[in-house]
Amino acid sequence: MDVITIESKAFKSLMSKVDTIFDYVITQQNLQNKEDSWVDSYEVCTFLKISDRTLQRLRSQRKITYSRIRGKNYYKISEIKRMLDENLIRRSEDHLQDLIQNKKNIVQDNGIEIRPL
Repeated sequence: MDVITIESKAFKSLMSKVDTIFDYVITQQNLQNKEDSWVDSYEVCTFLKISDRTLQRLRSQRKITYSRIRGKNYYKISEIKRMLDENLIRRSEDHLQDLIQNKKNIVQDNGIEIRPL
């Protein structure tokens, strides 16, 4: 085992740089988590103002990917964004931002941390 000694000033400088890198990684992770969050069918229908049947049609035509957990369908926000970009659903970007903001508020209210699956 090698022991390395450095001056306290150099150590503090190194730790400052490590903290800066850590903050950057956490910021990027939070930005990524917004689009990797999962929302259920109810949230999608409510915020995009589409019917359950429209969402079901998109699923059956394999135009949207989803995951089924205990009989409930979940969609990635990035997948909803893709549908809007491809005009599979004709809604404004504001509807998507409302959905993201609602998810963020629910998470903050419940103290839940969002992590990609």
